[in-house]
Amino acid sequence: MYDDDDFTVLEAEIEAGSPLDQMEALSEEEETAQPDSDAMLLLLDAPQNQQRMLAARAFCELEDDRAIPALIRLLNDVCPLIRVSAAYGLGRNPSPDAVEPLIAQLGRDWNGYVRKGIVWALGNCRDRRSLPPLIDALKTDISAVRLWAASALAQMANVGYETIIAAMPPLIEALRQDPEAAVRSNCAWTIGQLCRELPSNVVYATAIDALIEAFAEDEELGVREDARTAMLKVGDPRGLQVIEEIERDGLL
Repeated sequence: MYDDDDFTVLEAEIEAGSPLDQMEALSEEEETAQPDSDAMLLLLDAPQNQQRMLAARAFCELEDDRAIPALIRLLNDVCPLIRVSAAYGLGRNPSPDAVEPLIAQLGRDWNGYVRKGIVWALGNCRDRRSLPPLIDALKTDISAVRLWAASALAQMANVGYETIIAAMPPLIEALRQDPEAAVRSNCAWTIGQLCRELPSNVVYATAIDALIEAFAEDEELGVREDARTAMLKVGDPRGLQVIEEIERDGLL
């Protein structure tokens, strides 16, 4: 769906740390003191790229609602490093006002690094409008973005029952079919998170079936372990019984 770009190195960065880990390390001086929020607010509209990027990065740590309008504007900045910093800043300062601009930018941004940050921010917004673009990212984007879309969908547990029900089928499909083991692992974790919010119904049973299948059959040990952990945390009796039987019989 997307062309390669200057940050396609992210294809190889299939890891489970925070997306903020991908930001350039802070200097020793920056680490010693929190940036001044008032000063950073002014720099968000500075003419120099470096100053705008510094200010947007500051709001990846600072929480200040006053920054939200400027961060939304910076999603359209010509510089991808500023756009990704703005996305992470909005993830740290989630707002209903940011959801539609984030969705729009996710659909048009050529840069995988930026899309990854937007997906993370959309998850943090915990808004039902985020569900369709997160599902689309899980199905169609590069592996690094799919990885974070899978994790971001766990936030739908805080949105509502109907949203959880809608999120589950694409997560199950990705758990079974995604070519990247780390994406499948994140799907297993998210399915476990969502199952904890569901009653014992058909969707819940189907999700447990998918976790059991992944635990018993996935070719990657890490995926099997994550599926096992998800079932243990859910505490589903059927899942626990399968774990016990498989481990007792030494089938894995």
